[in-house]
Amino acid sequence: MLKDHDSSAIVAVSDLDRARTFYGSVLGLELVEEEMGGVLVYRTGATRLVVYRSDHAGTNRANAVVWGVGEDLDAIVAALEAKGAAFEHYPDIGRLDGHVHLAGGAKLVWLKDPDGNIRHLNSL
Repeated sequence: MLKDHDSSAIVAVSDLDRARTFYGSVLGLELVEEEMGGVLVYRTGATRLVVYRSDHAGTNRANAVVWGVGEDLDAIVAALEAKGAAFEHYPDIGRLDGHVHLAGGAKLVWLKDPDGNIRHLNSL
């Protein structure tokens, strides 16, 4: 039924101006549409990331968005760190090398947006 249809990630935030700075300036995503009611739509690869305001922002304690960035991971982490991104460290997941977890041949990184929504980057 849905296997031939595209999907997109959707993320709740408490402050759209703060989210615009994080997703545009820190993550470097291109804002492609701003819908009525303050919904922001960013291009990320061949997909879309939809950001909207909600009183329930940041209540998800699991990965909300995942990017597979391959060999670009180290360069992306360095660029994000230079822009002030705060990384999450999970001691039970592999060996930590700076902000990068090394586990099972993969490099894994986690960071939160200003509302605490978890973003995950991996080298897969």
